[in-house]
Amino acid sequence: MCYKWRMIPTKEEFETLRENFTENPWFCSRRPDCSCDDPADIEYDSSRIWVIDRPNIPKPPPETERLVIMRRDFTKMDTYYVMPNGKRARCAGDVDKFLEANPEYKNRISVSDFNFAPPKVVEETVSHNSAWKAAKAKKQDKADASSAQK
Repeated sequence: MCYKWRMIPTKEEFETLRENFTENPWFCSRRPDCSCDDPADIEYDSSRIWVIDRPNIPKPPPETERLVIMRRDFTKMDTYYVMPNGKRARCAGDVDKFLEANPEYKNRISVSDFNFAPPKVVEETVSHNSAWKAAKAKKQDKADASSAQK
């Protein structure tokens, strides 16, 4: 294994790789035009914000889409699923509500098909000029104020 960063051409292919990553890890040789001897497709550096996604997240059920959106302060990401009716589900409870309101999907969609675990933002790749430091300081100030009141 060479540990080089490779671009995955489509979201569909990425979701397939992520779904089975522990049992079937990705190697350069799985791409026909690629080997570990080739240079990396992209270099890990601070020119962009990096996030680490969790392995083995199931592909979204048919007629749904998984969205992962970074917060404005760059501190973390939120995971949503766009349901067949166009509304966003933010948690398993929202999926339950959708299935109750749309029983025709119960035989095709299960709450267990959804994983709301967000990727982790790699703090070292967030610009020091960004809102990251401000958000961290604000959170620490709140924690300090809370502990001072006790």
